[in-house]
Amino acid sequence: MPRTRRLLAVLAAAIVLTTTACSAPAEPAPTRTAAERSTASPTPSPTPTDPAVDAVQRMSTAQQAATVVMGHIPTADPSALRKYMSAGLGGFILMGSNVPATPEQLRTVTQALVVDDALPPLIAVDQEGGDVSRLGWDELPAGRTLKSRPAAETRAAFTARGKLLADTGITVNFGIVADIPRDASSFIHRRALGTDPAASAERVTAAVQAEAPFVASTLKHFPGHGAAPGDSHHGIPSTAETLEQWRNSDALPFVAGIEAGAPVLMFGHLAYTAVDSAPASLSARWHQIARDELGFDGVVITDDLGMLGSSGVDVYRDPVRNAVTALTAGSDMVLMIAGSTPDTAGQMVDGIVRAVADGTLPAERLQEAAERVVRLRMQLATR
Repeated sequence: MPRTRRLLAVLAAAIVLTTTACSAPAEPAPTRTAAERSTASPTPSPTPTDPAVDAVQRMSTAQQAATVVMGHIPTADPSALRKYMSAGLGGFILMGSNVPATPEQLRTVTQALVVDDALPPLIAVDQEGGDVSRLGWDELPAGRTLKSRPAAETRAAFTARGKLLADTGITVNFGIVADIPRDASSFIHRRALGTDPAASAERVTAAVQAEAPFVASTLKHFPGHGAAPGDSHHGIPSTAETLEQWRNSDALPFVAGIEAGAPVLMFGHLAYTAVDSAPASLSARWHQIARDELGFDGVVITDDLGMLGSSGVDVYRDPVRNAVTALTAGSDMVLMIAGSTPDTAGQMVDGIVRAVADGTLPAERLQEAAERVVRLRMQLATR
């Protein structure tokens, strides 16, 4: 056979062998037993994200600082209110100067406060009824009479009150007084829902549950004015009551309200000197007790910081310093009413930003506070 033909024959044979090898059936893959399949690790599902965390992470430090401030200016002019809220404040408290004569007019005011429909601010009011009432058309019973009536009447009153507030665009009520006055001479006596721990706790629970479908209830004034004589609008009431005594008495209405689901806890400007010499609103110890011992995981807000400025204690005259101290201690929102002007909120925001920059206020603490506030704002926006 000529050489060329021999080469062609060899090539043809090689092609046949290659083709045969390529077309041969593959070795079957091993089959897992049922036991092996049941113990196999499942494909991990993605961790759900928290919209509040995501929103705050997209904010600048100044925006985070603004969202933890609840401000106030004394006007019912919609344009002035809208301009004031355009700075991105997390909340506004309505006082008498903001409330017109009718519910319809008030609705116009609350609508002006909402600059961002997707994330409306907390719109709050002190609507206890009775002695502390911003809405003139609320003639429902309040602490003065409810404290001596069955808890069912408290539930009925706060159901109606919550609906009344929601109908005007208000989303937060600073209206549940959980303090236990020691006697009728206490400035908080007429406003409290009870005069002993058990009865107060029962009515506080009823009020929180009644308002829940309508507004975010607020318990005040933690850890309790009853044991501390004096009016915190004009000084810093104090008591030597020990922590153990507090746990067995003044704590009980707050415990009941927290267990009932109150989403906001207002800290008072009063001192339990056996626990901390500082006012509770500025005390890291009291914030720790509320979080770790009582299990409160909602928004902590200060009482009006302007009250501290009027206390007569020099160290508390600067509201910006008070705001930074409160946030550092563990508050999530700072409230300013007395002495508030269109510029006050901006000064407070700037002071918080400076405190983060110089390390006085940890950035993580501000972020945590902003997350709690934004989370509540988001929850209320979906109602």
